[in-house]
Amino acid sequence: MSLIKSISGIRGTIGGPTGDTLNPFDIVKFVTSYAAFIRPSVKEGEKGVIVVGRDARISGQMVDQIVTGTLIGCGFDVLNIGLATTPTTELAVQMAGADGGIIITASHNPRQWNALKLLNRDGEFLDKEAGNEVLRLAEEENFTYAEVDGLGKVIYDNSFNQKHIDAVKNLKLVDVENIKKQGFKVCVDAINSVGGIILPELLSQLGVDATILNSEPNGDFAHNPEPLEKNLQGIMDEMKSGKYDLGIVVDPDVDRLAFISEDGTMFGEEYTLVSIADYVLSKTPGNTVSNLSSTRALRDVTNKYDGCEHAAAAVGEVNVTTKMKAVNAVIGGEGNGGVIYPESHYGRDALVGIALFLTLLAEKKITVSELRKTLPEYSIAKNRIDLTPSTDVDAILAKVKEIYKEEQINDIDGVKIDFADSWVHLRKSNTEPIIRVYSEAATMEQANEVAQKIIDIVLGL
Repeated sequence: MSLIKSISGIRGTIGGPTGDTLNPFDIVKFVTSYAAFIRPSVKEGEKGVIVVGRDARISGQMVDQIVTGTLIGCGFDVLNIGLATTPTTELAVQMAGADGGIIITASHNPRQWNALKLLNRDGEFLDKEAGNEVLRLAEEENFTYAEVDGLGKVIYDNSFNQKHIDAVKNLKLVDVENIKKQGFKVCVDAINSVGGIILPELLSQLGVDATILNSEPNGDFAHNPEPLEKNLQGIMDEMKSGKYDLGIVVDPDVDRLAFISEDGTMFGEEYTLVSIADYVLSKTPGNTVSNLSSTRALRDVTNKYDGCEHAAAAVGEVNVTTKMKAVNAVIGGEGNGGVIYPESHYGRDALVGIALFLTLLAEKKITVSELRKTLPEYSIAKNRIDLTPSTDVDAILAKVKEIYKEEQINDIDGVKIDFADSWVHLRKSNTEPIIRVYSEAATMEQANEVAQKIIDIVLGL
């Protein structure tokens, strides 16, 4: 089955039978349920406005037209901002004072996938309660559409890319003039999506000389679009030419960010947030948040600053942002290269990350590889345990928790076991009969070793 419904939206492969893939019928049903959920919050006497933006996926135009038409049929006006990043769409909801937003993107998934990500009137992802209500409405299928005089209209506005860039440049901790003075040369892998539209503009306005690889936003991804080292040999080889100060990699909707050092080595996606948080905390001390599967290095960096504390959240952007609000964090995010900076907005934003990182480099006047050596050194291993569909995963995790009850345990999202010099996090998949096993230690060998001990225990239960 290639159609996945969750509190954060709906995603699937394009084409095929209804109820099993992402197809026009299921798109209409899901968008209608979202519209029905939003309707009660619209001011009386108004149609309501929903922002729609999309990445450059091959199926994007098809999905966009269905989404837009359905919302009009539900009596909403649509502010369609065209090809736009996820953070641009989130900001557009805020800037336009809209009632919600839909982002058409499957993030880092391959080209045959697409998805609908749902936003509230603050331009943030729906929380669990709201997401479950949308799912309930979709199952109920008790829909009423607008009569002819109540139909909405579509307004096309492509100005939000520049508005997003302006907002980034105006952040207090982004020093545009100092960045310009450095004469940085960077290489960017835009993975044939909307990064190829907005990043050249951002970098040009920051005075950065940028070479853009895979720049055409045609959705025909040049490689697996997840910004992991195994997928990035092209830009890593280009960086080894010695012509650049920094390599920048984003995913198709530009909310994840990875850096490559001037010598062609990976900076490490976990260290995107760590390095930027270190800079932010040096200027505006406060609390930080990351998810349970993210590196311990953020905790270490946070603890360098008096009175600053790190908190852990369940995996998932909405869980991180909820925790950030609860502890009044000045910065947070996820170890997959997702930087959330509340001074801008509560959403992962690669543009914000790029501008803050360039400001950091401009201030320190050191190379990227030298910067990396100043940060705590850890390695994360990612393993999995394959199970049968009938396996009671919750029971297994409960037994693991009992076995390690003398250690520091966090069970808000699976089971995380914190040892003195390492940790292991076990989470069950919502889509497959597997347990994901993330572990971290001083070296990759040690990280795999501590994970294997627990994997062996699980397999012996």
